[in-house]
Amino acid sequence: QVPLVESGGGLVQAGGSLRLSCAASGSTLSINSMGWYRQAPGKQRELVAVITSGGTTNYADSVKGRVTNSRDNAENTVYLQMNSLKPQDTAVYYCHAWGIRGNYWGPGTQVTVSS
Repeated sequence: QVPLVESGGGLVQAGGSLRLSCAASGSTLSINSMGWYRQAPGKQRELVAVITSGGTTNYADSVKGRVTNSRDNAENTVYLQMNSLKPQDTAVYYCHAWGIRGNYWGPGTQVTVSS
């Protein structure tokens, strides 16, 4: 098992920034890529960003240029730096890990962007 715990969500005004963190524990050596999904009310969960164990990143078109996904392998932690936030970024953000033995989800952290 790989428990994931997110932190850093909150309320921010449009144009502001937030940094989300996700700490992994347990069988972290089995993890390959890590990333972030989000789910807004009434919408499907969508992939926001992925970072491989080697540091290669991919982003959803909706966040490209505004979001940076980084990873500290020594600390088993990934970060999502979000800038120029928009009201449409409001959602619960979930950390996700793709592992050799399975995939894992964090409980989620709420991000609310006011206009």
